[in-house]
Amino acid sequence: MATSELSHRPVQRVFKLGRAARPAAPGKVYGAPGSGASGLISIATGLALIGLWFLATQLGWVKPLFLPSPIAVWNKFVLALTDGVANSTLIQHTLASLGRVMGAFLLACVTAIPIGIFMGVNRFARGLFDPIIEFYRPLPPLAYLPLIIIWLGIGEFPKVFLIFLAIFAPMAIAARAGVRSVSLEQIHAAYAMGATKFQVIFHVILKAALPEIFTGMRIGIGVGWTTLVAAEMVASSRGLGFMILNAAQYLASDTVIMGIIVIGIFAVAFDMLIRRLERVFVPWKGRV
Repeated sequence: MATSELSHRPVQRVFKLGRAARPAAPGKVYGAPGSGASGLISIATGLALIGLWFLATQLGWVKPLFLPSPIAVWNKFVLALTDGVANSTLIQHTLASLGRVMGAFLLACVTAIPIGIFMGVNRFARGLFDPIIEFYRPLPPLAYLPLIIIWLGIGEFPKVFLIFLAIFAPMAIAARAGVRSVSLEQIHAAYAMGATKFQVIFHVILKAALPEIFTGMRIGIGVGWTTLVAAEMVASSRGLGFMILNAAQYLASDTVIMGIIVIGIFAVAFDMLIRRLERVFVPWKGRV
């Protein structure tokens, strides 16, 4: 990467990382999700929705076929844990889906983030990867699922690869956007102090791009769980998506809702974990 290539890039004039802002209170990030009154409102909203769900089913506003009661869903949850559904217990279904999503997510982390950074600092890489990513990114996974089956078969790897493709695009784009938001003053200052190209990339560009990278990771893990059902449509015998699809064939709406809730819980848990890691590795976010 040449110095002139970075210097000729347009300067981002809105929010520069090197520009000081009013400091936040110690240990507090303004607007942090899930803090203070916002967390209490979220809990109250969840409880209100559950109460409305219970009320609608108890008063017969909705038929059980379309919306089973929370008690019925809970009973199905207990049954799935003990006796199992669709020839496997809920733990077995969950472990199978976790392995696919996490395998795809980790693969995307070690490929999409470096490629996104490379796209941000190198015009050739941007011209090479950008058309490919922008072409397939809007496509739903079901659109290219038949091609993946034709090319890779119906084993375990095609399922992971389908989820990987869905996660790759948002993570690469986020990493590229993070690099492009780095102020030129920081780069020139690092070179003026004798930094090498590798040091500028690692200590200046990468660290400045970390907020966008973590945002891309949060989006990516959410897209991964969204794609899980599509990935488990073909030749699956275990998995939360398979369990939901199998239950839908028999109009077992209690199993469907139970599976949706389990997927939602894991999706929220991983999102909160990434937020926690972001606060550890990017402590300056929201303060400068």
